Amino acid sequence: MIKNPDKSVEDTNEEIETAQNNCSEEKCEKKEQAKTKSKSKKQDKALLEKEKEIAELKDTYLRLLAEYDNFKKRTQKEKEAIYIDSVGDTVMALLPVIDNFERALASFSDEEKEKDLYKGIEMIYNQTIETFEKIGVKKIEALGCEFDPLRHNAIMHIDDESIADNTIVEEFQKGYTYRDKVIRYSMVKVAN
Repeated sequence: MIKNPDKSVEDTNEEIETAQNNCSEEKCEKKEQAKTKSKSKKQDKALLEKEKEIAELKDTYLRLLAEYDNFKKRTQKEKEAIYIDSVGDTVMALLPVIDNFERALASFSDEEKEKDLYKGIEMIYNQTIETFEKIGVKKIEALGCEFDPLRHNAIMHIDDESIADNTIVEEFQKGYTYRDKVIRYSMVKVAN
């Protein structure tokens, strides 16, 4: 098996050992490269998983943020609606008082309108109407206007050729709005 007779057994053993060491070093290098590749693959896989987890958490966060923003807007609208309804209910309770003031003022004759009683009632009525206007309550225009079922309640009709169709000819009870919401519809007579 010894190819070179000049070599000693020790030299041959040395060569074998060197060859084994070289082979062992190559194997070690290959093993280390394999380990490095394996580690790199594991790290890449872990990194991808973490990036996926971050993306999911970010998506969840953005959805929660949008939901919270929608909740705030919805709550604000509900608060405004409650306020508008409360003011509407309060004004609705006061409208019969206004109606009574108007009836009282209409009951005075021309001679009595110069008296202090009429002037006092008129001042209270005007002050109440001004207060309503300050908070945003407005009268619905009716007399001479075109009938609008969203603002007027027709309780009578007349046939009159001299008046245009759907024109309001008489107002029995004034209507009021608050922020474009009808608190009370005007009760009117409409020409056909």
